[in-house]
Amino acid sequence: MEQASAAALPVILCVILLFGFFRGVDVFDAFLAGAKEGLRTTLGILPTLIGLMLAVAVVRDSGLLDILCGLARPLAEAVGVQPELLPLAVLRPISGSGSSAYTLSLLEEFGPDSGAGRMASVLAASTETTFYAITVYFGSCGIKKLSYSVPAGLLGDAAALAFTVLTVQLFS
Repeated sequence: MEQASAAALPVILCVILLFGFFRGVDVFDAFLAGAKEGLRTTLGILPTLIGLMLAVAVVRDSGLLDILCGLARPLAEAVGVQPELLPLAVLRPISGSGSSAYTLSLLEEFGPDSGAGRMASVLAASTETTFYAITVYFGSCGIKKLSYSVPAGLLGDAAALAFTVLTVQLFS
C-alpha cells in the first residue's frame, strides 16, 4: 500500500504530460502561465492574510479571547456547552492552527473519550476557519462586500456548536 501511494504522484504527472502531448498542448508553457497567475493571486491576497494573522495574534495575546469566553460562559453553561470548549468555539472561525493546538490540549487534558474531548473533536471537524476562507477566496477574486458572507459563516459556526453539543449528548 505504501508503494502505491508513493508512486501515485509520478503516475499522475506522467498522465498529465501524455494527455497534453497527445492534445498538442505545450505543457511547460501552460505550467509557466499557471505559475505566474498563482504568484499574482498570492501577491494580491498577501496583505489581507497578514492583517488576519495580526488580528489572530492580537485576539490571543491581548486577553480578548479570555474576556469573550468569560462573557459567554453563563450562556454556554445554560445550554450545555462545557466551558472548556468556548475558546475553541471562538478560535475556530479565526485560526485553524490555533484551534488545532487548543483541540490537542483539550484531548491531552481530558482524554479523547471524555465529554470535552468528544465535543472538541466534533466541533473542530464540523466548523470552518470562516475568516481565513473568506480572506483567501474573496481576496483572490477581489470581492470587497462581505455583508452576507461573514454573518452566514458565523451562523454556520454557531449551528455547528449547537449541533455538536446536541449530538455528543445524544450519542454518549
